[in-house]
Order: sequence, then C-alpha cells, then structure tokens
Amino acid sequence: MPKTKKRGRIIIDREICKGCLLCVSVCPMELIKVSNDTNDKGYYPAEFMELNSEDPKCTGCCACATICPDIAIEVYRD
Repeated sequence: MPKTKKRGRIIIDREICKGCLLCVSVCPMELIKVSNDTNDKGYYPAEFMELNSEDPKCTGCCACATICPDIAIEVYRD
C-alpha cells in the first residue's frame, strides 16, 4: 500500500490572536505569517497562508496550537 501524506489545516481566530507570532517561529513548513490587517483590538494577528491550496503542505503537527498562549489556533487533520 502506498503511504499517504498527512494533511492538516489550521484556523486562527484573528480576534483572539494578539500577534505574539510564536506560532510563526515554530511552524516547520513556514505556513503562518503576520497579517497586513489589524483585528478589532489593534493587533496584527497571525494568519495561515494555505487556506485553499491544491497541494497542501501543512501536516497538522500541532506545534502552532501547542505554543499559542491564547489558545487561538485549532488544528484539523484529514
């Protein structure tokens, strides 16, 4: 049987995120960046760059959600 590639995706609640960017520093695939737009509190939140990708790179490793001090990240695996 061929080995299937793990696929993941994350959702970042931009209104909870205060832009500490710890998630950016731990993403092994470098799929999280700082947003160009502020949230309602005036912070520049993190955002996931792979929302509608044909060839997903996120593995769902959960490093971003584990390090997030505000519990603003949900991880899903397919």
